[in-house]
Amino acid sequence: MNSATRRQWSSLAALWLAVADSLPAAPVTFQTDVAAVISKAGCNLGTCHGNATGKGGFKLSLRGGDLDYDHAALVRDQFGRRVNVLSPDDSLLLQKATQAVAHEGGKRFDKESWEYRTLREWIAAGAQRKSPGAPTLVKLEVTPREQFLIEPASAVAVKVTAKFSDGSARNVTDIACYEVVNVAVADVSATGRVTRKESGETAVLVRFLHLQEPVRLAFVPARPGFKWAGTQPQNFVDEHVFAKLKTLRLNPSALAGDEVFLRRAYLDLLGILPTAEEAKRFVINSTVNARTKRTTLIDELLERPEFADFWALKWADLLRVEEKTLDAKGMQDFHRWLRASIASGKPMDQFARELIASRGSTYANPEANFYRANRTPVIRAEAAAQVFLGTRLQCAQCHNHPFDRWTQDDYYDWAALFARVDYKILENKRRDTNDKHEFIGEQIVYLSRKGTVTNPRTEKAAEPRFLGAAKLDFEQQDELEALAVWMTAPTNPLFARAQVNRIWFHLMGRGIVDPIDDFRATNPASHPALLDGLTKEFVQSGFSLRHAIRLVMNSRAYQTGSEPNDTNATDELNYARAPLRRLTAEQMFDTLHQVAGVAAEFKGFPTGTRAAELPGARIEGRRGKRAQMSPDVFLAMFGKPPRLLTCECERSTDTSLGQAFFMLSGPAVNELLTRSDNRLGALLDSGKPNRALVEELYWTTLTRPPSPTELTKTLAHIEQAKDRRAGVEDVLWGLVNAKEFVLRR
Repeated sequence: MNSATRRQWSSLAALWLAVADSLPAAPVTFQTDVAAVISKAGCNLGTCHGNATGKGGFKLSLRGGDLDYDHAALVRDQFGRRVNVLSPDDSLLLQKATQAVAHEGGKRFDKESWEYRTLREWIAAGAQRKSPGAPTLVKLEVTPREQFLIEPASAVAVKVTAKFSDGSARNVTDIACYEVVNVAVADVSATGRVTRKESGETAVLVRFLHLQEPVRLAFVPARPGFKWAGTQPQNFVDEHVFAKLKTLRLNPSALAGDEVFLRRAYLDLLGILPTAEEAKRFVINSTVNARTKRTTLIDELLERPEFADFWALKWADLLRVEEKTLDAKGMQDFHRWLRASIASGKPMDQFARELIASRGSTYANPEANFYRANRTPVIRAEAAAQVFLGTRLQCAQCHNHPFDRWTQDDYYDWAALFARVDYKILENKRRDTNDKHEFIGEQIVYLSRKGTVTNPRTEKAAEPRFLGAAKLDFEQQDELEALAVWMTAPTNPLFARAQVNRIWFHLMGRGIVDPIDDFRATNPASHPALLDGLTKEFVQSGFSLRHAIRLVMNSRAYQTGSEPNDTNATDELNYARAPLRRLTAEQMFDTLHQVAGVAAEFKGFPTGTRAAELPGARIEGRRGKRAQMSPDVFLAMFGKPPRLLTCECERSTDTSLGQAFFMLSGPAVNELLTRSDNRLGALLDSGKPNRALVEELYWTTLTRPPSPTELTKTLAHIEQAKDRRAGVEDVLWGLVNAKEFVLRR
């Protein structure tokens, strides 16, 4: 560009600026400008005036969820001091925020700030609630949406653009609100500059008015000597996992050995261990390559009856299959229906539709127990959204959801879909007449002619509406049938995403979205493309549970070992290694009986019934002489949920000192080891030498042979023991208390 051209452009630019300055500025509006100032100052947060009871006698809606309420709170002060349209600078709203008047919340902005000018202009113009013709916010664009910063890079500036209903756009970077999910990893400034504190991943939640968007960030160590290990993907699952690992400069751990994979597969699919014979046959088999024999094993386990038992247990937890509410027969019938559905390979969309649209006798139509366990419209609505759509709506019951897009109207319109569900109690033989929550007897679930839910915001009856959808006319159709079809439609991604994420969680130890039933923009997936791929595959397979499980288990990511390497020791999010997990309560109970060779005894069930096969939450164990291994005590100790909540979070796999004492010195484990009719008695009676006994116990308990050192030490212990039986008992006691036994790795 020559000098003449530059002078011409400079003149045009100066003219444009002069014209722009002469144009009247857009008038300040409450719904856009004032609401933005209040949010940016933090006045409507839960720690300030957005608290349920407000602060200092002044209350605002949480995060600006109800602008009508906020406007009334500001302008209808009985003394006319909070907003003074006759003398704007005397308004308490301005004086407290600048601390011209004492303010417990401290100084929020200066008198020369844009915040002050905005509020003053609005007050001076009459402090109106609505501005006719003013555009509304329709979209928030944030850049970058995702970024990996490799040392020495340590900061990134977030840019935020607001799009309005009239087609206009506005840079709102300086007036948007920012929050860091993991404050240990990074800080964010008031203007959106994110700065590393330490290596790791985090998300920044960007909020402007009623919209919010996440920004995923990863601060990656330089690792100048990093070199990809060359690990090859086995399917598209690995392609997504490995792509991120490469970017993060992480290498996956080595492939788990056959004995580790075998034990992992049995625990994940069947909830039990392989027998010594099964373990030897798999591990020692060298006639086929490792990948082929693992694929064959997965297919075989998916067809075993224990698979249906173990995965029905997971759904029984979610659907609150417990005796107090359902009664013994209803509980057993419902559990039997769950198990039969999984055993038969019923598509998961059909499974969900039958539950949502269920009605009739809770005995003749066991799926109707879904509504017997969830007895009010709001409980049914929350349960259906959480289990089938991966959406937690609870926060929207009292106000618009502070971290999600759901409004209070969404909540009550969704709940209204379940308002006509009613019960005909044919008989109630409750044992405790003071307990209104106990039901014993058949019930009929049906749709009544009437039934409404009142929206407390409008104080009117809510109108039935699918979550996030437009209102429909349900006069000519059954709302539950319509809901079941809408919810599971291939075009509705919410259902399929929630189900594949749950399957991934059970196999990999952590959801791609975690917590697994909390899908929202502000809780983004760790691997969004992977989740999309799994969802698409799940739908194309006809919503097949077994297909999704087979896909994940055949991946290299699932078959990775748990031992860390020098790059992934601190990683907990990206599946670079298998996480160590304590066995669940049922797995612990069943595997202890399995390795001891003792059949469990539950009152009312055949001898040998496993804990994973039991229908309910409460278990009545054996009585009398051999009552020390109380199933109730054991299973509760190790985290079996009482099934009072519709949430995976109710089950605990945490470790505790009580569990350690229970295993190390409790009478229950001691009884299993010392029984004359257990595995040890049979082994000793067989006449096998000590070496063979030790090898058998290792294969049975740890799914592997003893190492030379282990073999030498255990043989020496048995030989030095005064009583051979006591020495062998010591060996088995040591094995069931080993981390290798109590952990799934």
